[in-house]
Amino acid sequence: MPASPAVSSSSTRPVGPLQLLALGVNGIVGVGIFFAPAEVAAKAPGLGGVLAFLLTGLALVPVAFAFAVLGRRFDTDGGPIVFARAAFGERAAFLVGWVAYVSAFLSTSAVVAGLSQALAPSLGMEGPVGQRVLASGLVTALAAVVASGIRVSARAWTGLTVLKLLPLAALLGVFLFVAGTGGVPPSPAAATDTAWLRAGLTVVFAYQGFEIVPVIAGQVRSSERSVPMATVGSLLGAVGLYVGLVWACVAALPELASSPAPLAAAADVWGGGALSRVVAAGTSVSALGICLGMMVTTPRYLSALASGERRLLGLDGMSPRGVPARALAVTWALVLLFVNLGNLSELFALSSLAVLLQYGVTAAALARLAWGRERGLSPSHALLAVPTLALGLTLVAFGASAREAATTGVAVVAGLGLWGLSRPRA
Repeated sequence: MPASPAVSSSSTRPVGPLQLLALGVNGIVGVGIFFAPAEVAAKAPGLGGVLAFLLTGLALVPVAFAFAVLGRRFDTDGGPIVFARAAFGERAAFLVGWVAYVSAFLSTSAVVAGLSQALAPSLGMEGPVGQRVLASGLVTALAAVVASGIRVSARAWTGLTVLKLLPLAALLGVFLFVAGTGGVPPSPAAATDTAWLRAGLTVVFAYQGFEIVPVIAGQVRSSERSVPMATVGSLLGAVGLYVGLVWACVAALPELASSPAPLAAAADVWGGGALSRVVAAGTSVSALGICLGMMVTTPRYLSALASGERRLLGLDGMSPRGVPARALAVTWALVLLFVNLGNLSELFALSSLAVLLQYGVTAAALARLAWGRERGLSPSHALLAVPTLALGLTLVAFGASAREAATTGVAVVAGLGLWGLSRPRA
C-alpha cells in the first residue's frame, strides 16, 4: 500500500518543519539533563559518563532512523501506534498505545508536581496545599493553551525551547572557551569495563523524546520530509549538546556523583554565580516546556489508539483546531487527579521501559512491513530494526529493575481490560 500523500496547506497542517524540530528538541531536553550527569557518574565515573552519553546517543541513531523511515510513510497522528496497527493489527496497536499513554500522563503528572514544588515557595504558596493548588492551576493553564489549537501550541513550545536552550548553550560556550585556552584540568579516566551499559538506561531516559515527533504527523506540513528531519535532527543535536555538558560537569566537579544540581554547579565553576543562577532558572523553564509538549502529545496517544477499527468512547474525535478534544479532557482530568495525590517520584517507573517498548515495536513493525514490501519499503530497510532491537534488549538486561517490569506488566493488564470496553466500528 503506498504512502498517503501529505496535505501541505498551512490552514489544515499548521506545524512547520522548524516547529516540529523544536518539538523534538523540547521533548529530549527536559529536566533530566539537569540532574542525570550525577546519576550517571555514580555508575560510570570520570570520562565514563561522557562515554556513556556519547555511545548511547550514537546507539540511538538507528532507532531515530527507524522512526524516520516509518514516520515519512504515515501522515496521521499516532506514531508507534499507527506503525503497530499497520504491521500487527488492532490489538497490538491498542496495547502499545495504552502503555505509551499511561507512561506519558504519569510522567506529565510527576513533572508538573515537581515544577510546582520548586516554584511554590517563591510565589508564597508553601506547604502541600499551596503546591497542589499551583499544580492544579498549571495543569489547567497548559490544557487551555493546548485546547486553543495546535497553531498556538506550536508557537508556545517553540518559544520555550529557545528559552531553555539559551542557558545550556551559554554554559557549553563558556566551557569550550576555557578549554580552548588550556584552563581545563585533566578529567578522570573512563572505566574500562561495561560501566556505560549499566548507566545506559539512565542515559536513554535523558535522550528520550525524539519519538514523539511522528505522534503529531497529522498536523505537519510536508510530513514526508519534516518528520524524518525533525526526528533525526533533534537526537543528533541533543547528543552534541549533552556530551559537551557532561564533559563540562566531569571536568568541573571531582565529586560529581554527589552533586544535587550538577549543571548549575558546573556553571558556577566555569562562569561564576551569575551563570549558575541562569542555568538553575533554566531548570524551571525546561520543565515548563516539557510539560506543555507532553500535554500536546499525550492526548494524541489516546486518540490514536481509539481511531482504528474499534471505537472507544469517542476519544478519536478531532476539533477543527487540530486538537483531540475529548482525549485532552480525559488527560487533563487524570493529570489533575494525580498531581493532588502527594509524592509522585515513583510515577517515572514506567517511563523508560515504555519508551523502549515503543522503540522495539517500531523496529519490529519496520521489519514486518519491509519484508512484505509494504508502504514503499524494501527488505533492506529491515536492517535498521536489528540495532534497535539489540539496543533495547541490552538496556533492559543491564538496566531494568523488577519494579519497572512489574509496573509495565500492570499497565498491559489494564490495557487488556480497556480493550474489552472498545467496540467494532459499524
